[in-house]
Amino acid sequence: MTTSRISGFYNLTIEERRAKLADASHLSPLELAPWTTGGLSAESADHMIENVVGMHSLPVGIGLNFMVNGRDVLVPFVVEEPSVVAGASFMAKLVRAGGGFHATTTDPLMIGQMQLINLVNVEEAKLKIYEHKAELLAIADEIDPILKKFGGGARDLEVRVIESSAIGAFIVIHLIYDVRDAMGANAVNTACEKLAPQIEAITGGKIHLKILSNFADRRIARVRATIPVNELTMAADEFNGEAVRDGIIAAYAFAASDPYRAATHNKGIMNGVDAVVLATGNDWRAIEAGAHAYAARSGKYTSLSTWGKDKDGNLVGTLEMPMAVGIVGGATKVHPAAQAAVKLMGVKTANELAQIIVSVGLAQNMAALRALATEGIQRGHMSLHARQVAIAAGASGKLIEKVAAQMVAEKVVRIDRGGRAGKRVHRKIGNK
Repeated sequence: MTTSRISGFYNLTIEERRAKLADASHLSPLELAPWTTGGLSAESADHMIENVVGMHSLPVGIGLNFMVNGRDVLVPFVVEEPSVVAGASFMAKLVRAGGGFHATTTDPLMIGQMQLINLVNVEEAKLKIYEHKAELLAIADEIDPILKKFGGGARDLEVRVIESSAIGAFIVIHLIYDVRDAMGANAVNTACEKLAPQIEAITGGKIHLKILSNFADRRIARVRATIPVNELTMAADEFNGEAVRDGIIAAYAFAASDPYRAATHNKGIMNGVDAVVLATGNDWRAIEAGAHAYAARSGKYTSLSTWGKDKDGNLVGTLEMPMAVGIVGGATKVHPAAQAAVKLMGVKTANELAQIIVSVGLAQNMAALRALATEGIQRGHMSLHARQVAIAAGASGKLIEKVAAQMVAEKVVRIDRGGRAGKRVHRKIGNK
């Protein structure tokens, strides 16, 4: 059985971490091999996008300690920002003490939009579409026989009249489509293309745009977590559990009330979400678009997460957001490293993947709020960022950690100080 608790993982070499990962996940080194090379050849890349000249690599880190719906999960993160993997992993450890993450998802319903223009009477056209709803759904349902075989297909048709000062009133038809374990863009776009001439014949209008909406508000992932208040105590920094809990709740209240703060608050959530979406070859741009649209669905941009306490005084966090991810089709099936990510997490359905991703988002949100409410965001983040600055300043090999430590000790992590810190380290070494 996979375990997400690997003691001392941070202190191991890269080779030792790979060996530990293979042991913990019961996957062979060959199955994890795509991460040792980047997982993609130039020839494969040339078939994925246009004008290929090479590849661009990002680090793959492993999120530890995650328990989602009673199952241990090792989570791959693809991210360049320091502190994301460490912060989420530590928060997942605290959440374990409260029973882990409890996540659910709705059915994988996506929305295809068709814009109907050049109508004489929009209200009449609206009713005509509803009169032919059953036959239109039947046509859409037959478009993808494989998807239908696995229980997917057309589910509903909705019609809206929109008033526009630019072109006058027009109609938008929403095709609600169950895409099962796919992200769904290709299936939904194909269905909209198929229905367009039928709707034009029924209404006498013209279908203009026909495309999937990334505001996937029918495909929601939700997660909750309880953190025992005693687990929040930070003895070394003289913060007791109640103070940390109340600080996190107050920080959440700021994000819930102010869109300027909410944007950064939600960005912290997406630090974790995007990292796993990237690792699995899913469309992080679509996830971002859907998340921020969902955060503004009330007419005011606000926090995607909530934080409060239960009757026993424990910290309780929740997160709810659209999560249109798939495990079949697209880069998920083409990219070997994405396949390795799916194998490592042991997910069998897109819903399972969505539940893990939303759990990571909540963990990363908590990590940021805890830091902000106690020691300040810079202390932990800049300690890790110092290594990147040291490299940029010219340090290499074992000097990287020494120069980074020197900058942290001086409390100035900048590239100009990195060079000076390097000289001081060299002097120390020379005096020994």
